[in-house]
Amino acid sequence: MRWPTDGMADAWGGALLSAYSLAGRAGIPFFPLYLRWRASTGREDPERFPERHGHASAPRPAGPLIWIHAASVGETVAVTSLIRRLMADGHTVLLTTVTVTGAKTAARIGGDRLIHQYSPLDVRPWVDRFLRYWRPSVAIFVESEIWPVTTDQLVIRRIPHVIVNARMSEHSFDRWHSLGGASRRVFGRISLALTQTEADATRIATLGGRRVETLGNLKFDAPPPDAPPEALAVLRAAIGDRPVWLAASTHAGEEEIAAQAHDRLRATWPRLLTIIVPRHPERGPALAEQLRGAGRTVAVRSRNDALPEGGGILLADTLGELGLFYRVAPVSFVGGSLVPRGGQNPIEPVRLGSAVVHGPDTPNFAAVYGALDAGGGAVIVRDAGALAAAVGHLLAEPDERRLQGEAAERALRPFSGALDRTLRALAPFLAAGETPPW
Repeated sequence: MRWPTDGMADAWGGALLSAYSLAGRAGIPFFPLYLRWRASTGREDPERFPERHGHASAPRPAGPLIWIHAASVGETVAVTSLIRRLMADGHTVLLTTVTVTGAKTAARIGGDRLIHQYSPLDVRPWVDRFLRYWRPSVAIFVESEIWPVTTDQLVIRRIPHVIVNARMSEHSFDRWHSLGGASRRVFGRISLALTQTEADATRIATLGGRRVETLGNLKFDAPPPDAPPEALAVLRAAIGDRPVWLAASTHAGEEEIAAQAHDRLRATWPRLLTIIVPRHPERGPALAEQLRGAGRTVAVRSRNDALPEGGGILLADTLGELGLFYRVAPVSFVGGSLVPRGGQNPIEPVRLGSAVVHGPDTPNFAAVYGALDAGGGAVIVRDAGALAAAVGHLLAEPDERRLQGEAAERALRPFSGALDRTLRALAPFLAAGETPPW
């Protein structure tokens, strides 16, 4: 539904946002059930449910506090370098995440100026409780995290609200735009949106963003995922001289495609090791049964299984080990791209020297994949047969892998520098930051 005039749109928008807030309050008795359901899927920590209701589980330090909110792993990785720079400059950071995997990623950042909490659900009493306790001097949200009640409460308390590394897919834009005046009331209250691309900036401005700047993608300035030297040495020794490739950050449906590619490749490389890293590790047990059901040999990383003798699959259902697997795999398929999930981050494998193969669905990193594909830095595939052919060619041709890797590095070079630009844009908010009195 669209409204014919700005005045009517604003009126309907206000009513819609009020209805959203009232629905949140009405749903308070049912949210515990929702959280328990999410906990059963591994996405919530039952011991920290009170944090989702706005209750703090850590003391608030004295002085100004920067609140950074990142939904999950990808968003947390994107702002890791930003957080470290802020702490190095003497700032204290409260980092909130939604998911358990995001919390585990946050724990690896380290530093005595960093506090982690789970974010409150977007329900007014819980957001109010959270803000009254933590009293942030500025709220910095990451990428596409837009919550109407939280935005409203930040405005009421005169807390600057900045979106960094902001992105807005066409699908999300259409959904927000269909809300008419409601979107203008939400986006018009954001103090500053620092976008990844000009297309993101145009969409956010169209939705009502008043101050929007394009600074690039912080993920280009994020350090590649690390790997403990001891664990890397053990894995390399276990792999030995057998051929190996990686299917990284896969979503439902992609594991079977990777396994079918593995089956085809074994005709040429009987001792082939295929490493599959699901985007959501909690899916590991079910995936192991599914893959074994087709007669494949599957080792499960979380169970410390030994690598399969001869050829087989290592299902790496663990968190935080992608840096390890990118370093041992000369070829990596980057998931979320053969199913409609928008594509996962291809920057990490490029940085770690693994040749990138991906599917056609990549709007989450459209500019990045576009540059890689145009410059010969990646290979696009559309099914298991094409995936097997691409991986097989790259495994067999080390010179091709090297040339593709060099092309990928050249393609990514112009994208760097977003971290410094973001820090400059944030400087006025950080310099003016004081602990709110309320």
